[in-house]
Amino acid sequence: MDVINWVLEPLQYGFLTRALLVTLAAAVVSAVLSCWLILMGWSLMGDAVSHAVLPGVALAYIVGLPFSLGAFIFGAGAVALIGAVRSTTKLKADTAIGVVFTGLFALGLAIISKTPSQTDLQHILFGNVLGVNTAELFQVLVLGAITLAVLLYKRRDLTLLAFDRIHAHAIGLNTRWLSALMLGLLALTVVVGLQAVGIILMVAMLITPGATAFLLTRSFDTMLLIAASITASAAVAGIYASYYLDISTGASVVLAQSVVFVVVYLFARRNGVVWQWQRRRSARRRVSEQPSIPTSV
Repeated sequence: MDVINWVLEPLQYGFLTRALLVTLAAAVVSAVLSCWLILMGWSLMGDAVSHAVLPGVALAYIVGLPFSLGAFIFGAGAVALIGAVRSTTKLKADTAIGVVFTGLFALGLAIISKTPSQTDLQHILFGNVLGVNTAELFQVLVLGAITLAVLLYKRRDLTLLAFDRIHAHAIGLNTRWLSALMLGLLALTVVVGLQAVGIILMVAMLITPGATAFLLTRSFDTMLLIAASITASAAVAGIYASYYLDISTGASVVLAQSVVFVVVYLFARRNGVVWQWQRRRSARRRVSEQPSIPTSV
């Protein structure tokens, strides 16, 4: 099989073309948002929102409403509930997040277990990107475009919030509103990625691209470009791998991202483990080769 046929063969199927577009949209939006989540230390919040949407998705599925509506309502509700617990108790943020998202996730599992004949647990948890229809594709593209547009439009304010919240407040920015905006965009991003990789694997989509880009650069604008480029490439590689290897599409995409992270972790020029080991080895060699200074008796 020549290269051209190898590339074009999967694209002959409409469901695979739609899967590729949905996965690319979810991957790019998640990657851009993940850069801010990494810098703000909100990775656990991404985990929480991803899991907390399960009861909303289950209820929407049961009553025949769009997944996105139930997911967004419960995602935004989880964020509000976490904020309420933090502001009315002395519990730390990670504790409040853990209590809320595990409780909502358990509620979703309970709803699903009560109506097993009506709800496909595998599709909700792990995605069903190969079953996306044209209407769902349009929905994902529109939501993804809105989320990405808002992120880029408020890029300067959100970046200042991530690096120096006190300075952002001092120059007149409404930091509470910006934080709420970021959390709302996080909920929207989870909705976008839900069809592609599902609730559980969405956590990786919100963390791995930003973490990989962070190891490669200290420029935030470059970080955004690297994260988007890496995750788009991983999305394409994952789709093709799932087709030719007959494995789960969502898992394949996340594994591709993980492979890139491991390579960067080991071989990145500045922060890679191998390069750091070589620099330490070279330093020890230079020290050992220096002539010893005789001491006077």
